[in-house]
Amino acid sequence: MPIGPIGQIKAVLFDLGGVIWESPLVGLSRYETTAGLPPGIVGWLNTQNPDDNAWARYERAQVDAAGFRALFEAEALVHGHVVDGAAILDALAGPIRPEMLRAVSRLRESGLRTAAGTNNFSPLDVSDPVIADLVARFDVVVQSAVEGVRKPEPAFYELVMARLGVDAAGLAFLDDLGVNLKAARAMGITTIKVADPRDALRELQALTGVTLIND
Repeated sequence: MPIGPIGQIKAVLFDLGGVIWESPLVGLSRYETTAGLPPGIVGWLNTQNPDDNAWARYERAQVDAAGFRALFEAEALVHGHVVDGAAILDALAGPIRPEMLRAVSRLRESGLRTAAGTNNFSPLDVSDPVIADLVARFDVVVQSAVEGVRKPEPAFYELVMARLGVDAAGLAFLDDLGVNLKAARAMGITTIKVADPRDALRELQALTGVTLIND
């Protein structure tokens, strides 16, 4: 269930990968199977030195794609695994969830402000019509690759709130990763963990009073 003050929500922050579109974990799992790697090993490697590893540095735009590949492959090798950094990056893309896009539109129509907040490796490519349409659906878009801060750093959430013009009590946040939600919750932000998208939308619907799903 949602954790936070009910009836005060003025804005909603959506993660992209794992919320607006299919979790990158799905693609990574397929890669691990194809490569003969232990299930979940890519995610596990990402938990090692999480504030300064290859993922963290790439998401802050501190290294480029080639730098990420070299760093991540070296980190994996330390733990006895051979991985293909390029294949891992290719595995991250997933299809957009139309029910989430409808929810974003309905929230804006109801007068709530909306934001997308993502840890990404490079700025969203708005020359792609699909991405341009996605970005246009939100009042605010905050990207780690642009701002140099990433979830779960408090500065990321502070930046989102400043651009939305709300405080923590007025913000709800949907993400699929507990570590991101935990940090936001500690700041007083209402959180919803996205495992099943429809379940998450039901929680958000109850929290905001806006009809988001048609059962």
